Amino acid sequence: MRIAVVMSTFPALSETFILNQITGLIDRGHDVDIYAERSPSTSKVHSDVEKYNLLSHTYYFDRPDSYLPRLAKGVGLCFTNFFKAPIVTLRSLNVFKHGKAAASLTLLYAATPFLKRKPVYDIVHCHFGPNGLQALLLKDIGGLQGKLVTTFHGFDVSRYVRNFGTQVYDRLFEEGDLFMTISERMKQQLIDLGCNEQKIKVHRVGIDVETFAFIPRRLQDDQPVQIVSIARLVEKKGLEYGIRAVAKLAQTKPNLKYFIVGDGLLRKKLEDLIYELDVSNIVELLGWKQQQEVLEILEQAHLLLAPSVTGIDDDQEGIPVVLMEAMAGGIPIISTYHSGIPELVENGISGFLVPEKDVDTLTEKLSYLIDQSAIWSDMGQAGRIYVEKNFEINQLNDQLVETYQSIVRSNSITQYSFDSQALSQNRSRNF
Repeated sequence: MRIAVVMSTFPALSETFILNQITGLIDRGHDVDIYAERSPSTSKVHSDVEKYNLLSHTYYFDRPDSYLPRLAKGVGLCFTNFFKAPIVTLRSLNVFKHGKAAASLTLLYAATPFLKRKPVYDIVHCHFGPNGLQALLLKDIGGLQGKLVTTFHGFDVSRYVRNFGTQVYDRLFEEGDLFMTISERMKQQLIDLGCNEQKIKVHRVGIDVETFAFIPRRLQDDQPVQIVSIARLVEKKGLEYGIRAVAKLAQTKPNLKYFIVGDGLLRKKLEDLIYELDVSNIVELLGWKQQQEVLEILEQAHLLLAPSVTGIDDDQEGIPVVLMEAMAGGIPIISTYHSGIPELVENGISGFLVPEKDVDTLTEKLSYLIDQSAIWSDMGQAGRIYVEKNFEINQLNDQLVETYQSIVRSNSITQYSFDSQALSQNRSRNF
């Protein structure tokens, strides 16, 4: 199959779950092109990006943020694109039909990388709802063809809906071919927003379990307890509450180390909190690390702390992949009753779940696990087994291919060229 993967940023260290799908599709013999709005600000990339030479199959929209440079470059794109696909180019500029997306030249820039390729795909798989909306517009103007699949991951059914209203996805739900969610909870959120349940499939994100050596966690005499969080430094990760819980715990159990791997907008705020609580000797912000470095940190960790919360803007997690990675390695988890996390972490079996923002209960569960280190191995074993059964990427990628094949077979995609007569036959739209 010929597959287009549409996302906001590529490659992104925090989105290995998408990378795992892409490499899995390539391993299974499928042709994958990647379309992204931007490249990341960091130069660190996952080793698989180089191993699979993915950047040579990645195409960027390259839309300048400032209006004047955007306009100047857009004039050149108009001439270039017009000779390749005049109808598509004109429709991308139709402000009467497409409003701001056309006036801001967003559609023109988004269509350009597709026009450089042959824009006919068996599957167009968009990660995150807003990218599904953009792909739908590209199909409208004839700049993209293929069965439209959209995976929702978290913020797109929480914060995005709050900002743009509960009807923001109505047309996408009507015209999209399939909607994937990473949890049962998120599936219900789509149903509540009006999506046809028959169009929704729960498809978990996963990991290559064999990448993570199972190491029974044990505490040696006089060894500090190593607690780790791996997350972007943003509100929904709840790291403020993790730091406060560790600071409170250190009053009675000072032989601790808390390492936070990641970076983000809240770094300065968290640095100030660490200073304010006088735990600089215990809590350390390590910044971004490459995958191999993350593996080494996890191998040394005793407990993984993921105190996720719903942000003030309603932003939410999906199911953090780092929890799967830690569980595969045999690490007990302390997390929260947040989004799809209870569908991964079994409370009292592979770790503990507590209410969001509950520093006292976080402290209590951390203290209990430190005192009862003999149960770490059993918890770790339970987590490993659960991830192997439900979140193993090779099984999930096999299922993904079967899903693609099923919707491609469901009815043939209308093939049409970039001329007005053929385009007018696409679902009888009048553009």
